Amino acid sequence: MIRVGVFGANGRMGRILIEAACQHRQVSLGFASVRNGSAFEGIDAGELAGIHKQNVAVAVINDTLAISADILIDFTLPDALAYNLAYACKHNKPIVIGTTGLNKAQLALIDQAALSVPIVFAANYSVGVNVMLDLVETAAAVMGDQADIEIIEAHHRFKKDAPSGTAMAIGERIANTLNRDLATCAVYGREGDTGERTRDTIGFATIRAGDIVGEHTVLFATLGERLEITHKASNRLTFGNGAITAAVWIKAQKPGLYSMRQVLNLAK
Repeated sequence: MIRVGVFGANGRMGRILIEAACQHRQVSLGFASVRNGSAFEGIDAGELAGIHKQNVAVAVINDTLAISADILIDFTLPDALAYNLAYACKHNKPIVIGTTGLNKAQLALIDQAALSVPIVFAANYSVGVNVMLDLVETAAAVMGDQADIEIIEAHHRFKKDAPSGTAMAIGERIANTLNRDLATCAVYGREGDTGERTRDTIGFATIRAGDIVGEHTVLFATLGERLEITHKASNRLTFGNGAITAAVWIKAQKPGLYSMRQVLNLAK
């Protein structure tokens, strides 16, 4: 049985991760942590997640918790990443990271930590989204030089970063396939007299509304036809299940930085 430790137990994804861990046959919940001073400290993790009691009390992260978990999972906020990575390295624990909205310095911290411990890092842990990434790469290779490319994403009103990490991952995959630099060819929204669209740009449109779990559409449009590739998530548990799958997989890996393509054996 693989024991997982979940950072940010009181967060939206933290609770989902607890539920996913408790449902998996090969996994048990080792610990669930919150920040110092949290009102959730001491609550049973299962009750916090809205499932059956787990006899695992939510705790403030400390060194003694490390012995309770084989794998760590971090879907918290960017400002917690440095501490959580340092914790994983200090205790020699593989870590699965799903935090989005990271800057270059934070991404560099992940690269550095991967020299010491195995890390799976992905913008989206849905199996369907990772298959979608391969599909858009194929479409870009065939149609990209002739088509206008737009990425439309929608999430719930509480999401703080935009475009989503998944939308950016899609854009990066397309840009790399077409030998473009996403930093210079991306267009984030349009307003006013923008002139005609240029062929080499990749457009992004963001929607934030209600309780939308997550929807992504990639549009390849020429003057004669249009291809749309869409993924819609209806339950956040799909992301939690993907993260647990990554946690099971990473236990046997050497230090390094891995993607969900490798976890799902999609890597070419």
